[in-house]
Amino acid sequence: MNCVLLGFIVLGAFLGLLSGGASTSRPRVIKVGAIFGLNTMYGQTASLAFKAAEEDVNSDLSFLGGSKLRIMISDAQRSGFLSIMGALQFMETDVVAIIGPQTSIMAHVLSHLANELTVPMLSFTALDPTLSPLQFPFFVQTAPNDLFLMRAIAEMITYYGWSDVVALYNDDDNSRNGVTALGDELEERRCKISYKAVLPLDVVITSPAEMIEELTKIRGMESRIIVVNTFPNTGKMIFEEAERLGMMEKGYVWIATTWLSSLVDSDLPLDLKSLNGVLTLRLHTPDSRKKRDFAARWKKNKTIGLNVYGLYAYDTVWIIAQAVKSFLEAGGNLTFSHDAKLSNLKGEALNLSALSRFDEGPQLLDYIMRTKMSGLTGPVQFHRDRSMAQPSYDIINVVDGGFRQIGYWSNHSGLSTVPPESFYNKPSNRSSSNQHLNSVTWPGGTSVTPRGWVFPNNGKLLRIGVPNRASFKDFVSRVNGSSNHKVQGYCIDVFEAAVKLLSYPVPHEFIFFGDGLQNPNYNDLVNKVANGVDFDAAVGDIAIVTKRTRIVDYTQPYIESGLVVVAPVTALNENPWAFLRPFTPPMWAVTASFFMVVGAVIWILEHRTNDEFRGPPRRQIITILWFTFSTMFFSHRENTTSTLGRMVLLIWLFVVLIITSSYTASLTSMLTVQQLNSPIKGVDTLISSSGRIGFQVGSFAENYMIDELNIARSRLVALGSPQEYATALQNGTVSAIVDERPYVDLFLSDYCKFAIRGQEFTRCGWGFAFPRDSPLAVDMSTAILGLSETGELQRIHDRWLSKSNCSSPHGSQSGDSEQLNVHSFWGMFLVCGIACLVALFIHFVKVVRNFIKHKPEEEEKDIPSPESSRLKKLQTFLAYIDEKEEESKRRFKRKRSSLSMNANSSISSRQV
Repeated sequence: MNCVLLGFIVLGAFLGLLSGGASTSRPRVIKVGAIFGLNTMYGQTASLAFKAAEEDVNSDLSFLGGSKLRIMISDAQRSGFLSIMGALQFMETDVVAIIGPQTSIMAHVLSHLANELTVPMLSFTALDPTLSPLQFPFFVQTAPNDLFLMRAIAEMITYYGWSDVVALYNDDDNSRNGVTALGDELEERRCKISYKAVLPLDVVITSPAEMIEELTKIRGMESRIIVVNTFPNTGKMIFEEAERLGMMEKGYVWIATTWLSSLVDSDLPLDLKSLNGVLTLRLHTPDSRKKRDFAARWKKNKTIGLNVYGLYAYDTVWIIAQAVKSFLEAGGNLTFSHDAKLSNLKGEALNLSALSRFDEGPQLLDYIMRTKMSGLTGPVQFHRDRSMAQPSYDIINVVDGGFRQIGYWSNHSGLSTVPPESFYNKPSNRSSSNQHLNSVTWPGGTSVTPRGWVFPNNGKLLRIGVPNRASFKDFVSRVNGSSNHKVQGYCIDVFEAAVKLLSYPVPHEFIFFGDGLQNPNYNDLVNKVANGVDFDAAVGDIAIVTKRTRIVDYTQPYIESGLVVVAPVTALNENPWAFLRPFTPPMWAVTASFFMVVGAVIWILEHRTNDEFRGPPRRQIITILWFTFSTMFFSHRENTTSTLGRMVLLIWLFVVLIITSSYTASLTSMLTVQQLNSPIKGVDTLISSSGRIGFQVGSFAENYMIDELNIARSRLVALGSPQEYATALQNGTVSAIVDERPYVDLFLSDYCKFAIRGQEFTRCGWGFAFPRDSPLAVDMSTAILGLSETGELQRIHDRWLSKSNCSSPHGSQSGDSEQLNVHSFWGMFLVCGIACLVALFIHFVKVVRNFIKHKPEEEEKDIPSPESSRLKKLQTFLAYIDEKEEESKRRFKRKRSSLSMNANSSISSRQV
């Protein structure tokens, strides 16, 4: 039995050795490693925060179920080698997690070790955006990574209207990848990093020589927006040399990343007066009682001030403690074993087999990512992509030896002047109108937002390309007998006048583009500005069209333009019958007809009651004509005796008044403005016809007619000068010319037999072209608006372009004016016609009623014979209508009296 028992004991020991000494009991001490350089600001702050967090966790003996938390710090002394060795030593001592490393360079290296041995690694200082959880699943950033920091800076740059940035950074992973993220964020906002000034690693800089060289380069550049993404020691040296080089003066903008705010908060030696006007950012931590109590407790330590990374260091320890607590309460055990892959490696000095694999590392990592707590930094929670929830920053302005907070940035609401937590319960609103920051004191003590760029002070002139035109030289041309750079013309005068309004000098030279024998291709000119090789800008009669705006930036248009059609014309109002043109023939016919109709109606209504409408037929016709025509002069208003006649007359007077006033207005327009005639009525006529069309060499009109109007290229004829325009139009080589309005106006000032037909069928203008995102384009646009407001732009126009050799210029006319037709007045004619019909109907009813009433009495007197016909009745009725009403009434009375007397006589004779 003893032998058997001894055998089991030996077997158990052997299996224990094979398992690498794995333990399943709850440890008395839970070890956590930390890798920091204790001779750095971050290391000093972190070590004090670790100690405070360790004390607070262990102050409650039941928190970890009787286990103690122990933070073991390895002093890396800013050495990559010592960082690696510290991590390896921790893997031999069964740590459940490692806090660190301090830098992103080492995070990239040590994360491979953490992946292999499944030990969670947490860092609040290695915030490189490229430390992806997909590549490094056991590496966790417990502070917002620098992607959000760079997004905040990009939105600040956009907020102030800047577009060009210089980045100054150390050549390490954290700084380099942060600047790359900044470039991506700026590109989304149509901004850019124009120059990247790379400095050696922070740990190897021994003198400011490298900084001076880069700062001198930056001083000679255009951009004045400088983002400094370095470490504290490098950053201090940069600003010391910048002040010595005069780069902390008015016009410069300096934005330092979080290293400067941490340096200020840590109360380390720093000359803040030399940093006056600098902007910096700090990770935002909401105010809370817990934070205030910790800050009061920290003040007892006099070695270093509390910066925001001390708060994150404290919370990182608590994240691990909370995860371990949840893991243990769920029944988990902390076990370690040897990695078989490492045990097979042989080496004379490396004891790789001593490294332990944390068996429950994946489970603990999962508890870490599910942590939700309220820490010194505010609510602590991770998103699914492992980024920290609610990343936000304070924006600080260094002013007069101190600093002042000017606002906040959060990924939820953008820039604001109130703490970002007040927006978290509202929908995200990133609109530009919702972005606000308080006033800033900029370098040089000014409160005016710097323009952000200047012309580089390196003696280089701005190379401006100008078209070397062969025609229309009033716009731009070489001064006769001058050097290559002497230019004149309307476009040049506008440019020079705008430059004078700028608040800074613009040294420039004009360089001709083209041979001067024919007009150059303007698309080629714009392309040369876009590539930046030949020209820095283009000035001239350059149309702003969609294709060109995709590759360059234009200024505000300084003259309106658009394509128009020019064709030969003849004048219409040079004949003696021009006065008939206001009305169309149908309009004349209908008007004349209604004169006759109204006259006839009035005659019918007035014939039986009005002596003026009686007498011989000839006299009555003359009366009718005179009466209707005289209504235009409002005469004979009192000559109507019937109510119906007055009603018809009033309506007719209203119609006559409208027609007369319209005719007068139209005739006046026709006689005072030259009316022109041409078979070409506008661009629609050209599209539907088959005639040939002329265009100016180099103009965008050619491609527009082909691509947009679908006009065959074979119909287009290239012409190079106004003389060629006139010749081609006169001899019929082309039926019309399509060109821009300014050229056409200048052409028509000398050639009077042509005119613009129809309206402009494109809307554009001329502007000066600059490379994309050029700040000079914006300033020149403002200057052009200033020229327009003061009237100087119009004076320049009048000086060059307001001239004419034609007594009655045709160019201002668009063609035939609209004639007045029946459709314009059919409503009035209808009303007048209805009034006439109603009056006739009422009059006819009245006459018939009286006739019927009169007829029986006559029948009593003259009993009709059987042979009486309907014709006789009609003649009797017409005679009754023609008879004057008073005579009818008198005759009617006489007949009634006669009939009455006859009746009485008859009765008397019977009685007798």
